[in-house]
Amino acid sequence: MAAAGAGVAVRRVVIDGCHVATVDAAGTEHPAGYVVVDGDRITAVGAGPVPGELAASAHERIDGRGHLLTPGLVNTHHHLYQWLTRGFAQDDILFDWLVALYPMWSRIDADLVRAGAAGALAVAARSGCTTLADHHYVFPAGGGDLVGAIVEAGSDVGIRLHATRGSMDLGRSAGGLPPDFAVETTDAALAATQAAVDAYHDPGFSSMVRIAAAPCSPFSVTADLLRESAVLARDLGVRLHTHGAETVEEEAFCRERFGTSPAGYLESLGWLGDDVWMAHCVHLDDADVRRFADTGTGVAHCPSSNARLAAGIAPVRALVAAGAPVGLGVDGAASNESGRLGDEIRQAVLLARLRDGAGAMDVHTALRLATIGGARVLGRHDELGSIEPGKLADLALWRIDGVEHAGIADPVAALGLASLPPLARLLVGGRTVVADGELATADSRALADAAARASTALAERA
Repeated sequence: MAAAGAGVAVRRVVIDGCHVATVDAAGTEHPAGYVVVDGDRITAVGAGPVPGELAASAHERIDGRGHLLTPGLVNTHHHLYQWLTRGFAQDDILFDWLVALYPMWSRIDADLVRAGAAGALAVAARSGCTTLADHHYVFPAGGGDLVGAIVEAGSDVGIRLHATRGSMDLGRSAGGLPPDFAVETTDAALAATQAAVDAYHDPGFSSMVRIAAAPCSPFSVTADLLRESAVLARDLGVRLHTHGAETVEEEAFCRERFGTSPAGYLESLGWLGDDVWMAHCVHLDDADVRRFADTGTGVAHCPSSNARLAAGIAPVRALVAAGAPVGLGVDGAASNESGRLGDEIRQAVLLARLRDGAGAMDVHTALRLATIGGARVLGRHDELGSIEPGKLADLALWRIDGVEHAGIADPVAALGLASLPPLARLLVGGRTVVADGELATADSRALADAAARASTALAERA
């Protein structure tokens, strides 16, 4: 056995007998394969029975017969705090939905955010998600350390967190969408962003927490904050995130106020580049698609939320064909009352076909978006997103021998066309986070109760 540190044995986990979808560059699959994990890294992947010496030295051997093994799923866009406000404004478009919910969100504090985030993270993990990017942009005065509360929730559940320090400084009186009481000053937002990076960002290979700078959107943020956030993030060596080109109303807002499209406006402020990813990007023209691909700007495709808010269907086929980084996201839990990233694989397939025809997206492409695509969007494709030796052991083992999936001709179609299979095991850095569909790191019932209490408390404040 290998050793770590001062003679401490590295724990070895062997999964064998499963259909392994590696999602490597060649799309390699092993119909009856194995994976070996030593500590937090994948050390061997192959076809056929696991070699005897590897099996003999395992601390844990997982029987994968009747299962599909994939990389852990990567959620590139979420709003965890919104778990507390699900079910409101059910029939509204984005702008009306935001106006309805801003007054509630402006009354959150660290305790409420932590309860909501923990519940949402638990749901994400139980749907196969091992890495999640959260976009938090509402910071009421006196609310406490909201980014810290989200980081604590991520640690409790045990999945990798890309926590962004969002911001809004364009209130309604200045022509923005959010009410004035929900925004910060530009200087305060920039200072708080740097403080969050200083406190929580870990750039290491095995990092469980990274921070990005994330002004909210063109209709809630000034040009100064967008421009200066880009400068700050690049000085600090962190990534940039925002919403972009989500709705026709946003398009009209940008053309009336700035004389250009959302993508053109953001580009003018330094917001295209391989350190940037944007949520939605529904309304991109052909030139925008080329610019995203040429600059390596990433896209977080959120099919269910875009459908729920009637925003439209992003040109994912064109973006992928052009070579732009594209991943999947669930978006806010209040604009997609399910936080299950696994379900977005099927949604991505179906909506792409509605937009561009039956050949627009196959299930293997959709799995790539949910794994290595998302890792590329977050700048972590060298560390995670595929099952290859040397990468982090973030793995999802799906049961496909039950009545709903048994005999399916292509195991990956169980994720991309069928209902989401039961999750037998979720490993994050080799650590079991979900076993037989239930959290192994926290009490799901306790998290549900805490989230329900927090939802009630927030509603009573509004």
